[in-house]
Amino acid sequence: MLIQFSGPYQAEATATITGKLVELDSRILDISQTVMHGTLALALLVEDSDSDALQPTISALAAELGLDCRFSQPDAHPCSSLQPPPAFLITLLGNQITAHHLSRVLAIAAAHGLDVIRIHRPSARLALADSSPYACVEIKAIWRHPLTGQGPGADPLEDALRAQLLDAANELGIDIAFQRDSIYRRNRRLFAFDMDSTIIAGEEIDELAKLAGVGDQVAAITASAMRGDFEFQESFRRRMALLKGLPEEQVYSLLDRIPLTDGAERLLRTLKALGYKTAILSGGFTFYARHLQRRLQIDYIHANEIEIASGKVTGRVTGPIVDGPRKAALLQQIAAQEQISLEQVVAVGDGANDLPMLKLADMGIAFRAKPVVRANADFALSQLGLDSLLYLIGVQDSDLQTLKIPGPTASQLTRI
Repeated sequence: MLIQFSGPYQAEATATITGKLVELDSRILDISQTVMHGTLALALLVEDSDSDALQPTISALAAELGLDCRFSQPDAHPCSSLQPPPAFLITLLGNQITAHHLSRVLAIAAAHGLDVIRIHRPSARLALADSSPYACVEIKAIWRHPLTGQGPGADPLEDALRAQLLDAANELGIDIAFQRDSIYRRNRRLFAFDMDSTIIAGEEIDELAKLAGVGDQVAAITASAMRGDFEFQESFRRRMALLKGLPEEQVYSLLDRIPLTDGAERLLRTLKALGYKTAILSGGFTFYARHLQRRLQIDYIHANEIEIASGKVTGRVTGPIVDGPRKAALLQQIAAQEQISLEQVVAVGDGANDLPMLKLADMGIAFRAKPVVRANADFALSQLGLDSLLYLIGVQDSDLQTLKIPGPTASQLTRI
């Protein structure tokens, strides 16, 4: 028997109801309770040992407590099995999440055979007059059809749903993430970041080129490489050659020219507080990566060593160039060194040379990325700051209050 209660919340209500079920010798098989704005919703699945006594007794008790009460015989449903099918999470992110956004996403989910079992808001609740830069709604659902595989890309219906949600996100002007609700989602341990246009809000080599007076030439090569038009190492050598003769002091002046990306410091502070390992794997330069390592307490950095002789840039780099395949190899190396499975790794980047590490990590996030990267990554975030990805690993705004980490401010989003 399924018994559902609703009405004004009272602290003693659930204890009183379950106590009465004890008296009736009715075993509780399942239970769910939520309280929202002072309203209780309680559902109990019980094994009814005395149907003649159960309904009138519980109905009378509900009336005493001022609650509505409804009884039903539940139909067979995937949620009712001892081993329910895998669950999925659809996360909506934006400056605001409206009824239109929810209606569109829920309709897509229903059309693909998903049964929604929970909707909640991980971002802070708002008063009517409030204006917050971050809004997040998370939908948990199960799929009615049997899955053909265990990982992303293993099931055609899963791929089709992901593609349709990405189209809806582009149309609605929000971000929508779709992922399996696995144990790894709640137990990530390593975050690897690209640096340029990911942790910092610009491209180092483009800024150096402006100082060298070759900005337009280098920017054109950079844009082409990030789109994946040609191989990264070739483009990098071309750009470096154009910097030949740039004075060393102008190179280091770059540390004051490029700001952090919106939300980057809040994200890294949170990850550090929660004990995650962090890494920068960048096609940029080690002098800037070391600066960020000191400022943000990043565990690992791998980038390119710019060669300087007689106080000037030679136009070359020393050591292997950190391109896409090397980023993936370094990520695998760090994970092995830390004894972390790739299912517990998150990688974040914006360019085509980030795709190998985004594909290697269980959660690969294209952040404010080029179209080719967004289309080939499992996750794409463009609307909010870098710290919004905390919602994707299950961190809520209330959790950050416990850590005494300030929330985002509207001023973070002036560029979007």
